[in-house]
Amino acid sequence: MGQDRTRAVGDTDLEKYRARYGLMAVVICNLAIAAVAIFGVWRLDGDKAVIVGVLTAAFTAVSGTTTAYLGIKAVSNTARSIALGDGAARRPKEPDPAAPPAQRAP
Repeated sequence: MGQDRTRAVGDTDLEKYRARYGLMAVVICNLAIAAVAIFGVWRLDGDKAVIVGVLTAAFTAVSGTTTAYLGIKAVSNTARSIALGDGAARRPKEPDPAAPPAQRAP
């Protein structure tokens, strides 16, 4: 019993570390993309067509990175809850086959 409890605590701590460092990696990546975009815009000296391209690429990279992290995290959490058996509580209950069918009103 003690080993199962230790394993559950260890799994919870591991999930916290994964979430914390995964989010930190996404934030650092987004900050690096923003810094490169700001530096690029600063060095372009007002060429609006190229500035729009740089900012569009930076926005796409930031949104793609963030969306990928959130999507992977959501799938991971869903898979974990199913593996632990929490998914059965959320499924609708099937009708009892031994129960008589409901009366229909005319």
